[in-house]
Amino acid sequence: MRILFVCTGNTCRSPMAEAILKYNLHNTHQVESAGIYAFPGQSISDNADYVLKKNNISHIHTSRLLTQDLIEHADLVLTMTSNHKNASLSIINDLNKIFTITEYVGEDNQFDIIDPYGGDVGIYEATFKQLSILIDKLIKVLNEGKS
Repeated sequence: MRILFVCTGNTCRSPMAEAILKYNLHNTHQVESAGIYAFPGQSISDNADYVLKKNNISHIHTSRLLTQDLIEHADLVLTMTSNHKNASLSIINDLNKIFTITEYVGEDNQFDIIDPYGGDVGIYEATFKQLSILIDKLIKVLNEGKS
């Protein structure tokens, strides 16, 4: 399965989600990330990198812009917010593959993932924790065969 995470700049949330899922699935799925307003070629933010390393997750990342080709290539597109979902749907209107991550894992209270951009390490740690919980739920959903 090819999974694509989407956020705004592709330097914080979506690369963290990508790294967490790859780590937990031991690279058994193709997992990538992109941003709707990304400047291609940027590295992961320093605080995101710090929090990943603190949790024993190594991840090399270069940001990239969300494109039609990336969406078409993915089996599942998971966005960090409803705005990211709407932006993704404006590129390709495919309600069978584009979801917010909270929607896809069946959260009753759908919410946006905290954007830590520009914040201190504590905000990045909170985002990491939020993503980790959702990734655990995502893995259960994937193992149940929802795709």
